[in-house]
Amino acid sequence: MKTKSELKKELCGEPEECLAALLPVRDALEVLSGRWKLPILIALSNRPKRFKEISKDINGITDKMLSKELKDLEINKLVTRTVYDTFPPTVEYARTAHSHTLYDVIGALNEWGTLHRKEIIGK
Repeated sequence: MKTKSELKKELCGEPEECLAALLPVRDALEVLSGRWKLPILIALSNRPKRFKEISKDINGITDKMLSKELKDLEINKLVTRTVYDTFPPTVEYARTAHSHTLYDVIGALNEWGTLHRKEIIGK
């Protein structure tokens, strides 16, 4: 992981570089935005799951929203959808190898969220 000074120098040496550095950050935020994408990826961390298993793991998500978010994650190559030739058809969702590149990001968000929580509410 890069130090703060390395990141600052890399991201904002010149104004044009600062603006250029925003593009990949915006891309990442767009892919991971919303309330449900990270919980879905975390729910799929250990093994592939069927739709209802994911729905049960994530308290408060509607089936409509879960369906939408899974489609978005599939478009962004973070989740695969596999349909098995059974009756009725069985569908499983799994994380892709590409999604595993988010481990450090999720860990960093966890650390920052813990610090932020302490700062704001003292817990």
